[in-house]
Amino acid sequence: MPELPEVQALVDFLVERTVGLAVTKVELASISVLKTFDPPPQALEGAPIDGVHRHGKFLDLDCDGTHLVFHLARAGWLRWSEQLPTTVLRPGKSPIALRIRLSDGSGFDLTEAGTKKSLAAYIVRDPKEVPGIARLGPDPLADDFTVERFRELLAGRRTQIKGLLRDQEFIAGVGNAYSDEILHVAKISPFALAASLAPEVVDRLYVALRETLAGAVKTASGKPAKELKDAKRAGMRVHARTGEACPECGDVVREVSFADTSLQYCATCQTGGKPLADRRMSKLLK
Repeated sequence: MPELPEVQALVDFLVERTVGLAVTKVELASISVLKTFDPPPQALEGAPIDGVHRHGKFLDLDCDGTHLVFHLARAGWLRWSEQLPTTVLRPGKSPIALRIRLSDGSGFDLTEAGTKKSLAAYIVRDPKEVPGIARLGPDPLADDFTVERFRELLAGRRTQIKGLLRDQEFIAGVGNAYSDEILHVAKISPFALAASLAPEVVDRLYVALRETLAGAVKTASGKPAKELKDAKRAGMRVHARTGEACPECGDVVREVSFADTSLQYCATCQTGGKPLADRRMSKLLK
């Protein structure tokens, strides 16, 4: 799933390519991807693109006051074309869910692989009409996201820090991959309770959060949309690197598996050398 750094890179990518352009056509190949009905898709047609913005993991095209907002979810992606094909989309015949044609012939498709469909698009007059945006917590890279504010957010939270970092109502934009990376940099167990973290550990986590995300944004910046997934994978320290050597200490990267996801960590760096319980893997090894 694209997280804050990749979504920001997609925003920057679209900003560069849509200056002075207008939407000429919106084509839906999947009716279910559009979660709103008013304004209709036709409200975007003929409208100039005034800006492209990010809200957490949501992308927002401001088209003369009407906003196309979309969330790529786990298997969605944006595919840009300098010259879109002239053929009309046929529902169910490709992974393309929605196509946006622009006034110079370019445009992009929103695609989704697999059978579990979570890609979501909204056409609204105000981005806050999108429920997921209305519930978002603060942006961790915002200038006003200070360490003092972070301390206040964590205070009294009897929640595992890994899950809290992924909670979009707590902070916006961090998912499974970057929460693994942030906790590894901060040398904190993913199962540590937020309220139990010592003040100096909270400060360390704040620095790791900001620096990890800012570094990933810098790495992703300027890359074409089609290269962002590979760039994300290449930059990971522990996430999705089970069995490989930890880049900090050389210990093996370990994994805890859940029903539909997993986390990766280094026991030496993060848990005092003690492997975390992984019931699912233990059962497989019996």
